[in-house]
Amino acid sequence: MKITAISLYRYDIPLKAPITISLGTIDSARNMLVQIQTDEGITGWGEGSPFWMIVGETQASGLAAARDMAKLLVGRDPLDIEGCLEALIRYLPGHPTTRSAFDMALYDVAAQAANMPLYRFLGGSKRELVTDETIYINTPERMVEDALRIKANGGEAVKIKLGTNRRDDIRRVEAIRKAIGDDIPVRTDANQGWDVVTASAVLKAIGDLNVEYCEQPVRRHDIRGLRQVRQASPVPIMADESLFDAVDAIRLVREEAVDYFNIKLSKSGGILDALRIIGIAEAAATRCMIGCMSESRLGITAKAHLASARRNVTFYDLDAHFEHAIDPVVGGATYAGYHITLPDVPGLGATVDPAFVANCEKETFFSE
Repeated sequence: MKITAISLYRYDIPLKAPITISLGTIDSARNMLVQIQTDEGITGWGEGSPFWMIVGETQASGLAAARDMAKLLVGRDPLDIEGCLEALIRYLPGHPTTRSAFDMALYDVAAQAANMPLYRFLGGSKRELVTDETIYINTPERMVEDALRIKANGGEAVKIKLGTNRRDDIRRVEAIRKAIGDDIPVRTDANQGWDVVTASAVLKAIGDLNVEYCEQPVRRHDIRGLRQVRQASPVPIMADESLFDAVDAIRLVREEAVDYFNIKLSKSGGILDALRIIGIAEAAATRCMIGCMSESRLGITAKAHLASARRNVTFYDLDAHFEHAIDPVVGGATYAGYHITLPDVPGLGATVDPAFVANCEKETFFSE
């Protein structure tokens, strides 16, 4: 099989409202699409969601890098996934989000060629997946309204964005717990917003409020601080921004810095490296979550396939598209409330509405 053409799309999706985390605010999902076409009539789709404040990529920088990446891959065998991705890394190290879009499209092609749903191609089975829903930083009163809405909709876990200051963050968690009762687990995410002292104080204050874990309480490179927080915290600690690749995973395990891993394709560079991280986590008895940036249901579907395929993945944060004002995806994972069902067709089982992509800026590269 040979790649005959690769198309790149500027994939802009409006949000219902701006969303805020400790690192900043976004008002739309400025993503990118990669479409790989082959000489056997198979087409694969991939999506990258460059959350600039975390990965250091933007849509513009990603598309610029993607042009060179596309030129490198046209004419190659798409079933040689590792070889294709190694070629991209050798030529242009970094750019994990951009690379993840190519990775996703390659896996879509390979699973279709094998006539398997992606979760089966990855060696897994269809499992029940239940996502949480995220409450973004706002006043405690407004965040309580969101929590009550999630509970009324049948939510089985709420994720609260924190990372501003000790007093306000404690008030947010206390107010939400009081409003929704004791039964629904609360998950927290500081997105690097605290120092060690603040993180320790907040987590001790909320430790008896049925908080399932706290993501990334301190700066991503402060592994020593992360370990200190974990040692003092009654709440389990999950690595997010400190975990990009397998090298990071080994360091976190060696330093005994966290209890859990949050794996996102836009950080890891795609499914191939995510599988390597999961393997390290399995060896270290560290449970994982598959999380998201601001992907549409196309990218979310790929993440759900990966989550279903690996039993060490026990937490699911697959709600990014809840914030989107439109859904341009055809097929893909479906939601009954917060319960996710994967498609059983070969590959991802998801594409983008042709009418939508017809209005997206596009550039195509052909093999000679």
